[in-house]
Amino acid sequence: MQHRRIVVKVGTNLLTGGTDQLDRAEMAMIAEQIAAVRERHGEVVLVSSGAIAAGAARLDGSSARGGDARHARHLEMRQVLAAVGQGQLMAMWDELFAARDVPTAQALLTRRDLADRSGYLNARNTLLALLDLHVVPVVNENDVVASDEIEDSVIGDNDNLSAEVANLVDADLLLILTDIAGLYTADPASDPTAK
Repeated sequence: MQHRRIVVKVGTNLLTGGTDQLDRAEMAMIAEQIAAVRERHGEVVLVSSGAIAAGAARLDGSSARGGDARHARHLEMRQVLAAVGQGQLMAMWDELFAARDVPTAQALLTRRDLADRSGYLNARNTLLALLDLHVVPVVNENDVVASDEIEDSVIGDNDNLSAEVANLVDADLLLILTDIAGLYTADPASDPTAK
C-alpha cells in the first residue's frame, strides 16, 4: 500500500447527495471504501461534515422545529442544528462501519484545542491510540463551541481542520472529497469570474 495513514474529509454536499438530508447510500459507499483501505492494512481518519444538515432534517421532521430549519442563517440556530445532528451523523457512521466490522470513535475538536500544546498532545495521543486499535476516528469541528465553520463560510473549517488533523497524526495523504471541481480564485457560486 502506497499510503499507510490517510485522512479523508467529506463535505456536507457529498454526504447529502445534494439533498436536504444525509444520504445513506452515499455514506455507505464511503464507509465501504474506507473499510477496503483498512483491509489492506491502511489507517484512516475520517473528518466528516454533515451535522447541521442532519439536525435540520431531524427538526424539520418533528413538531419541535418552529420553522424551516434547513434555511437557518443565524449562528445560534446553526449551532443548535449541529448539536441536534451530531448524534445522528455519528450514529449513521457507526452503523455503516459496524456492518463492515469496523469500530468507530467520535472526536469533536476545535482550532482552540489544537492551538493549546496540552490539547494538541491529548488529541494526537488519542487519535494515534485509536488507529493502533484499528478504530476509525470520525472527527468533526465542535460547532457548539466553535463558530468558524458555520458562520457565513462557504469553505468550511472542516477543510482546514482536516489539514490540521493530517499533520496531527502524521498522515501520508489528505483527501478532501467534495463536489467542487478544484481550487478557485474566488467562490464560484457567488463570483462568475472565478477561475
